Amino acid sequence: MLTLHDAGNTGRRGFLRVGGLGLGGLTLADLLACRAAAAESGAGSAIRDKAVVFLFMHGGPPQTETFDPKMDAPDGVRSAVGEVKTNVPGLSFGSTLSRLAGLADKMAVVRSFTTGDGNHDIKPIVGKDSLGANLGSLYARVAGANRPDGGMPTNAALFPRAVRPEAQERVRNFGDFTAAGPLGANFAPFVPGGGGQLQSDMTLNVAQGRLDDRRALLAGVDALRRKFDADGLAAGAGSLHEQAFDTILGGAAEAFDLSREDPRTLARYDTAPLVPYSSIRKVWNNHKNYRDHVDSLGKLMLLARRLVERGCGFVTVTTNFVWDFHADKNNATLTEGMRYVGGPFDHAVSAFIEDVHERGLQDKVLLVCCGEMGRTPKINAKGGRDHWGKLAPLMLSGGGLPMGGAVGESTRDAGEPNGEPVTMRNLLGTVMHTLLDPGQVRLMEHLPRDLRDRIAGAEPIPNLG
Repeated sequence: MLTLHDAGNTGRRGFLRVGGLGLGGLTLADLLACRAAAAESGAGSAIRDKAVVFLFMHGGPPQTETFDPKMDAPDGVRSAVGEVKTNVPGLSFGSTLSRLAGLADKMAVVRSFTTGDGNHDIKPIVGKDSLGANLGSLYARVAGANRPDGGMPTNAALFPRAVRPEAQERVRNFGDFTAAGPLGANFAPFVPGGGGQLQSDMTLNVAQGRLDDRRALLAGVDALRRKFDADGLAAGAGSLHEQAFDTILGGAAEAFDLSREDPRTLARYDTAPLVPYSSIRKVWNNHKNYRDHVDSLGKLMLLARRLVERGCGFVTVTTNFVWDFHADKNNATLTEGMRYVGGPFDHAVSAFIEDVHERGLQDKVLLVCCGEMGRTPKINAKGGRDHWGKLAPLMLSGGGLPMGGAVGESTRDAGEPNGEPVTMRNLLGTVMHTLLDPGQVRLMEHLPRDLRDRIAGAEPIPNLG
């Protein structure tokens, strides 16, 4: 728990205590001192100047309606939404992804990816291959929980409430995105947003009922800074305490504040206007999930860009459980569901890719998009697709990896890999090799052996480095 006290009651040395940022109850100044010593030891040589944004498509996206439409297959198998040609010759996507089709040269779509089973869970990002921890926690265990220069968390998880406080609580039925497993809670993802750590773990001079109001929170932070400046406490603290003060009252608050963005950038990312809630049919029990997805996804991707631009190494992004296409009482049909889900995905992800390239970050930031499984090759009698673990869509962009085509191929019905499959272990290898130097990690004997083996031993996706 993080508490910012009034110095008149606690004195100079006690004004800042940290735990909610994953710092294990240390003062932040103590942590920064330890981090400085670690930097001097050369441990930082394993850390590459790169970041990963992992957009988890929770529910199981259909491969044929996204990146492998199979329009030469029979009716009832091929994409229910048709196809759109991309700017890469011979490559097409499902028609809902029309904006992404124009950016295919900046993407790599994997058509031979398998998650192994058709269970609803979060195994590509938290599973046995990652030691039961969020992939970002593996990275944070090596890189440290926070950056020494500014205190930005190295590992964060963004849910709809990070940008829309009135959104539903995140889905917890199928796994914990914030799990750190045996690595310890210190390395769990930092979770901003209504009901998350940024608000609930900070004690400021703001009424409890207003902590979900981001503007009120930031106003309280600014007021506290002015008080410390007026009392001369910041000037009297040591250099590490000054850095600690700036970490909490400057860097973290600014990074999570979307109001600092140019309104044109906000509008560019915003997916809320695409599908008004009034147009989402309430016959589906998941209609509120669709609303959270539509209203938050674009801003979540913008927030992710802000975080990686400022030093966060791994960002998990997911909306509420929406990529489910049974066409039953809970879920819409393929054609209707892809309008609610695929359209905002197309808009938000294309805005992110364009923005990253315009900022010259395309070699630094790797975007990963996938879910826990794919969908059945054959459309069911109600116009949906059911669970399928033998093939799933996977898209990557940036990170300095080769882009501009498909990796592997599927069988004619998009049911299985046609050749050697790409596995979740390969995906883990690509993510970890992007973020870390595996050779250097092997030499870090203070790390648990199984962690070193996971990071250094996983082979990346073939043909992607």
